Amino acid sequence: MINFSKQIAFKDRLVGINHPAYFVAEIGANFDNSLDKAKKLCDAAKEAGADCAKFQSFKSEKIVAPKGFQKMQLKGVHGSWGRPVSEVFKDVEFPRDWHPIVKEHCDNIGIHFSTSPYDFEAVDLCMDLDLPFIKIGSGEITWLEMIEKIASKQKPIVLATGDATLSEIDEAIKVIESTGNKNLILLQCITNYPSMIESANINVLKTYQNAFDVLTGYSDHSPGDVVILGSIALGGVFVEKHFTFNKEDKGPDHPHSMNVEEFKSMVSRVRQLEQAMGSTKKFVVEEEHETVLVQRRGLYAAKDIPLGKVIDNSDLIELRPALGILPKYKSTLIGKKFKTHIEAGQPIYWKNF
Repeated sequence: MINFSKQIAFKDRLVGINHPAYFVAEIGANFDNSLDKAKKLCDAAKEAGADCAKFQSFKSEKIVAPKGFQKMQLKGVHGSWGRPVSEVFKDVEFPRDWHPIVKEHCDNIGIHFSTSPYDFEAVDLCMDLDLPFIKIGSGEITWLEMIEKIASKQKPIVLATGDATLSEIDEAIKVIESTGNKNLILLQCITNYPSMIESANINVLKTYQNAFDVLTGYSDHSPGDVVILGSIALGGVFVEKHFTFNKEDKGPDHPHSMNVEEFKSMVSRVRQLEQAMGSTKKFVVEEEHETVLVQRRGLYAAKDIPLGKVIDNSDLIELRPALGILPKYKSTLIGKKFKTHIEAGQPIYWKNF
């Protein structure tokens, strides 16, 4: 097994251990067939603190089989659309000729542009656009030929693992390893729209980190940011959430998306959490320098103690602040003689003996 990178360059951003989490605003189908809205969503994503505005690159006829879906009794989100799946996908295609236009817009406003390719032509388009990374959606995890094609481009890869078993993930990673591509981030994901918080299984990030020694993150479809905060606490470095102006808009992705204020709040809370996470080293921080004395106890004279007095237990009392000798040395002092007179209530120091 190759050693996957613990720090990956997404163009001008370093992503990995000891770096701020990388935020992706997944616009998906939420541009509503409007180039202008696509640009405005990128503007809003930048304002909300996202590092990347991401789209999806597919053509309906290359991703869904109408006759295949006709054989299914769909009970999940795909069955709630009231229309053939192929028609919905056709309606939300992100036109190929819009990609360079929106990519240039993102470059101009200072946010990364990326997209998930769902056919070989789209992979080539990703390379032409020189994306910072290529995201492989959960649904592609068993399409090993596609994974190999993407990995062979030697671009950083972000692989989502929704509805996948550990053996399927292992198989996909072995394909990536075979290409020599070391720049991989593995995302936990629950492939439902929306997904339930109680299904999030954030702890699987620890399994990924231990089993594959790889950077991790979370592609989340659940309400709010609790799952994302949990993933950061477990060492996740990459965050993906769907992004919209209005969750009430019509379209397959709007209902399970974050609006601008929610996304902005999530970024702020994660940045606070990153500060709070601190270091694995345990030490007394600057703001504790006074309380380390104020909150602890030292040995004090329980009564007036004359010069030459042989100390017994009744002469000493443990009180705050810890100005003198610590209580753990109390037994050491018993039987010793004082060289000085000490008034009741005064701290006791080693110089007193």
